Amino acid sequence: MDNKAPVSSLKGVGKQAAETLRDMKIESLEDLIMTFPYRHEDFQLKDLAETPHNERVTVEGRVENEPSVLFLGKNKSRTTVTVLVGRHLVKAVFFNQHYVKAKLQIGAIVTLTGKWDRGRQLITVSSHSIGPRTDGADFEPVYSLKGSMHQKTFRKLMRQALNATKGGLQDCLPASIREEYQLLPFEEALETVHFPEDAASLKQARRRFVYEELLQFQLKMQALRKKNREAEGGSFIDYDLNRLKAFIDALPFDLTSAQKRVVNEICRDMKEPFRMNRLLQGDVGSGKTVVAAIALYAAVTAGKQGALMAPTEILAEQHANTLEEWFRPFGVSVALLTGSVKGKRRKEVLKRLVDGEIDLLIGTHALIQPEVLFKSLGLVITDEQHRFGVDQRRVLKDKALNPDVLFMTATPIPRTLAISAFGEMDVSIIDEMPAGRKEIETYWMKKEMFGKIVGRMEKELLAGRQAYVIAPLIEESETLEYQNAVELYQQLTVYFEGRHAVGLMHGRLHPDEKEQTMREFAEGKIAVLVSTTVVEVGVNVPNASFMLIYDAERFGLSQLHQLRGRVGRGSDQSYCVLLADPKTEIGKERMNSMTETNDGFILAEKDLELRGPGDFFGRKQSGIPEFRMADLVHDYRALEAARKDAEALIASESFWVSDETKCLRAMLEDSGILEGGRLD
Repeated sequence: MDNKAPVSSLKGVGKQAAETLRDMKIESLEDLIMTFPYRHEDFQLKDLAETPHNERVTVEGRVENEPSVLFLGKNKSRTTVTVLVGRHLVKAVFFNQHYVKAKLQIGAIVTLTGKWDRGRQLITVSSHSIGPRTDGADFEPVYSLKGSMHQKTFRKLMRQALNATKGGLQDCLPASIREEYQLLPFEEALETVHFPEDAASLKQARRRFVYEELLQFQLKMQALRKKNREAEGGSFIDYDLNRLKAFIDALPFDLTSAQKRVVNEICRDMKEPFRMNRLLQGDVGSGKTVVAAIALYAAVTAGKQGALMAPTEILAEQHANTLEEWFRPFGVSVALLTGSVKGKRRKEVLKRLVDGEIDLLIGTHALIQPEVLFKSLGLVITDEQHRFGVDQRRVLKDKALNPDVLFMTATPIPRTLAISAFGEMDVSIIDEMPAGRKEIETYWMKKEMFGKIVGRMEKELLAGRQAYVIAPLIEESETLEYQNAVELYQQLTVYFEGRHAVGLMHGRLHPDEKEQTMREFAEGKIAVLVSTTVVEVGVNVPNASFMLIYDAERFGLSQLHQLRGRVGRGSDQSYCVLLADPKTEIGKERMNSMTETNDGFILAEKDLELRGPGDFFGRKQSGIPEFRMADLVHDYRALEAARKDAEALIASESFWVSDETKCLRAMLEDSGILEGGRLD
């Protein structure tokens, strides 16, 4: 039967079942057979002597005594019976199944599956059958189902669909790749992934599908990368090396070796005739802004204009002030364009921009308005790129004929995620901090220490420094007993009354109020800023030396690290206190990790391990696909191999013409990257 045939062609699929399957996004036989189980129930008989405590186990044994039933209240009961399993006498406990008493005759053979308590020699039974095992099904697939669909019914439909499509399914992986990695053929892997004979064969089937998924994804990324690089009229920026060296020599500090390496990577791209599409990663305070300045100056020496887009007005102003100071001796014209630049002043900026009198334009999303036109835009830099939507970034890029593009982020992204989410980009990493920066001292303390911590905070305030206090919620919640920003603000306002000014910042404030509060904090008019995570990416306040994060267990590791990065920007020793009473082991591990290292990349890897890729980025904006089988954390070796293979395939002539890769090219066409077999 054709794998495109509707599922209604299967025996037992009536109108109601077809609707339930449609809700599960299953309409064809192909949809059905490619719906993989999320786990398998292991019914292999185990030797209890070799089974670890608290593990799930299936055993076969003989009933040794009369079962006893204890009724525990309405519809609740506990049935206990002694069973001889091999040479072990064990207790089998059935909850809320008092009816099993009649079946558990002395001498009867039973098969039991449940959790093994080694110390008490007891099995808490989750499923059972009377009589010895005869079906031989050691592994049963378990699927994510909806509505009234049952596992047993779905397994029957799956078996039917696999039989109906057998012999008619195409294997998309070239034979040469299958041989290199010793991967199972498609149909064999498909049968095995649903109904494996044993754990070893399931592992081999999973290997096949993990690699195939990652290869297909990486092919899309590499094809996109090739398409971007070879875009018609790619920007060629022939910068003046001597002028660039003079600018670097005039900076008030020396570049770190990591900054030098990254500058070389960016400048090399700018000289090439293709469009640069590069992601610059660097921890908070690692010196990304100076790298951006060098790249922008390189564009200016080639007679091009540059643009830098930041997520907030205050950050844009900060960039403009810094760049103006650095560029003043070199005669570079820098202008600022934000929502606050209005009327006559705005018209003047727009006219000077299109006339080519402005070399560098710094701003917020105001840069992407239709009336903002450049004379010769050569380089576009987006700061904190994940704060802008894909469309916003594209509009700025489209203001010139394929300008070079540099995205910057202070969110350390583990290599596996950078390869996946930004696979179509080249990635540069600043993995070294400037000399002389003091590490932020981080402490994890329990909530009953709040009073002492506020006292320690006041010592910093009396020394003329400032503090952040971060809370996870804006207002009180009936369901979540976490401290909130409004309540903390009220408490601290009363505590510091007459001594230190306290400000409040959260996402529900009007943008103008947010800007005003941040400006007052930056100018030192506010001593303590109580805020939600809206300060995670924001203004540089070198005078802020103390941060208190309330209910710190509510935040992911990367977010905690980003928040901590708001302090430690000046010459004074800075402190970060995590106030938390985590209930879980993961929560405790997070707190310990934060006190052990200031390295954002180490923490990002740990966060990825603890939370998984979707939660790390936030699924909606991550650009990370939902894989059927692959797991980016555990399958990173396969990801690296798939990336290498995809690069080689896309670069080879044979990929575009060979029959062996026809199926992979069709996949690229379906995704819209290829048109008529070409990268158009």
